Amino acid sequence: MEGILHKSISVNGLNIHIAEKGQGPLVLFLHGFPELWYSWRHQIVYLADHGYRAVAPDLRGYGQTTGVAVNDHSKFTIPHVVGDLIGLLDAITNDEEEKVFVVGHDWGALIAWNLCMFRPDRVKTLVNLSVAFVPWNPNGDLAEMLRRVHGEDHYMTRFQKPGEIEAEFAKMSYQTFMKKILTLRDPGPLLFPKGKGFLHSPPEAPVTLPPWLSEEDIEYFATQHEKAGITGGLNYYRALHLSWELSAAWRGAKVTVPTKFVVGDLDVAYHMPGVKDYIDGGGFKKDVPLLEEVVVMKGVAHFINQEKPDEINKHIIEFIQKF
Repeated sequence: MEGILHKSISVNGLNIHIAEKGQGPLVLFLHGFPELWYSWRHQIVYLADHGYRAVAPDLRGYGQTTGVAVNDHSKFTIPHVVGDLIGLLDAITNDEEEKVFVVGHDWGALIAWNLCMFRPDRVKTLVNLSVAFVPWNPNGDLAEMLRRVHGEDHYMTRFQKPGEIEAEFAKMSYQTFMKKILTLRDPGPLLFPKGKGFLHSPPEAPVTLPPWLSEEDIEYFATQHEKAGITGGLNYYRALHLSWELSAAWRGAKVTVPTKFVVGDLDVAYHMPGVKDYIDGGGFKKDVPLLEEVVVMKGVAHFINQEKPDEINKHIIEFIQKF
């Protein structure tokens, strides 16, 4: 963590907090839910030590990034967040036409796919973790599709109603919340029945941290969420239908950026309906024609960049060094 610099960049009416280290070609890291720039702590240091400028923002609504009203989930669409990233790149690069390396995980991966689809002129290569490309579907948005399969207890469905899930999360500390999320290893659907907490880890169940996750790590996440709240992150899910409406023009569009995809075989996102068939059956390669490699890591769960930092660091640098 030594040498990581923290700055606030004014973009699109927001003050975007970034953590950065190093000099050289820029690598932009995009975090997921319910995370922060801190999720990339291992990658920032490694890439900086190997001749790159690593930059990880707290995305809109998260952590130390300020300036957006979290009581309006319509301000958290994918086009909004991609717009933030273009503005950020304009602010932190010397040339507004400069292409950068992008690495995303979870929601950050979903945002990264769309960044590459909307503005391939700004991205040199993409390394995405956990969440495969989700092509526009005329049958509905992702949350609605998963509700039809898994019912009302599915986490994306439970996240939809403002205030309701926040009240349930408030019954546990942010420390407990982060422990239960980050240690998830059940690849089945993530269910959160009303009043019962996470089905995979009920409220009274103790959590033993794995070797890759420390109490200090948990405390950093928890402290930031206590200050900023969790509603900003939940709003990404609440805006899924609006994002679906706004991105209809990209129906059938391809991601035309050289890409590497890495996922753990215990990742809940890897086991969502149709994902394995999409990856293995040719659909993924059809939609991402410059997809060069898919890596499925055995015995690894969702928070792959934190669980296996050394391996992920190598996957990233081996790919971007080709370009």
